[in-house]
Amino acid sequence: MAEPIPNKKADLMGAPTPQNTPATAAPISSRAQQPNIASIKEEDLTAASIFAQNPKLVSMIQGKLGTLIGRSSGYIESLPANVRRRVAGLKGIQKEHAKLEAQFQEEVLQLEKKYFSKFKPLYEKRSTIVNGQAEPTEAEVEAGKSSEEEQDEDKSADDSKDESGDVTIAGIPEFWLSAMKNQISLAEMITDRDEEALKHLIDIRMEYLDRPGFRLIFEFAENEFFSNKTISKTYYYQEESGYGGDFIYSHAEGEKINWKESKDLTVRIESKKQRNKNTKQTRIVKVTAPTESFFNFFSPPKPPRDDDEEVADDIEERLELDYQLGEDIKEKLIPRAIDWFTGEAIQFEEYDDALEEDDFDDDDDDEDDDDDDDDRRSGDIDDESDEEFRVVHPFEDPNIHP
Repeated sequence: MAEPIPNKKADLMGAPTPQNTPATAAPISSRAQQPNIASIKEEDLTAASIFAQNPKLVSMIQGKLGTLIGRSSGYIESLPANVRRRVAGLKGIQKEHAKLEAQFQEEVLQLEKKYFSKFKPLYEKRSTIVNGQAEPTEAEVEAGKSSEEEQDEDKSADDSKDESGDVTIAGIPEFWLSAMKNQISLAEMITDRDEEALKHLIDIRMEYLDRPGFRLIFEFAENEFFSNKTISKTYYYQEESGYGGDFIYSHAEGEKINWKESKDLTVRIESKKQRNKNTKQTRIVKVTAPTESFFNFFSPPKPPRDDDEEVADDIEERLELDYQLGEDIKEKLIPRAIDWFTGEAIQFEEYDDALEEDDFDDDDDDEDDDDDDDDRRSGDIDDESDEEFRVVHPFEDPNIHP
């Protein structure tokens, strides 16, 4: 179950209510008059430029406004004593409701753990089949066949041999790499260099912690890149529940990767020329610089400190993205790995994204779409579509596109 990540600087000011409406109204003078064009000086229109040239002034004003959020306007305090007593009573009832919400979320977590213990043997059996340690039963094969596969069964070749006909293939090679490349959020992180290492990925699993949180475990066969047998990443929640009883994400910690010499995929080696100040001789030195890699996933961003106001927004965004990636692996990839491997899960992912779009389009857009449809029917416009996300399978020729 995906847990919400509350923003530390949530915008609590909504439409005016008795709680956030100013206690006193703006004064109205009988001598006030509506300004006209002639009475507005050019200097009055330069406020935006003044703020643009004084970012510290803007920051000071924002900080001052931030201190006003949540402060009482005095409305509640102005109510009669018997009404304030009823308000206090409703708050007491709400606290009881909050206790039940926290209890509900805790029981949901325990229910998740209960069914996870039932899923676990299925995941373990999946792993043995993927890695060639066991074969599925006839009943499992029949249950997994589609009607199309049954019709084409007579035309299929021997499943135990490759195209050369003389080499036996164990398990399902590159199963997890293919599944990850079909999961859009993960595919964007995988570079060509990463693929060589991820080909050795033999299992991805998760486990719940004793405290609220979970751990993702990536298991690898022996490879030339690092000595780790497993690389894990742990997501922690705060001890106290949030508003509504939800668990609040705290931070993540990744396990250190023991890279072999010159095999660190998270850095690139650059050659730079250095000149000696005295002898004027030059030399070439090699330096390392960070680079994009899926394995940066195991070095999550650190939560911002209270005094890091300038970078807080950027870090909050990175923390949310990092958390969402962990949730995608936990809630999507691990439970339905075979559907990501075959690409069947992509259609459901696209459908979910479509549900989040606005239900209504602008009338102008509809008219443009109708015009485009008419042009296509008349042959005036070629019916071309943007490149779509393509299902990836092992052993396919990368130069051949469907």
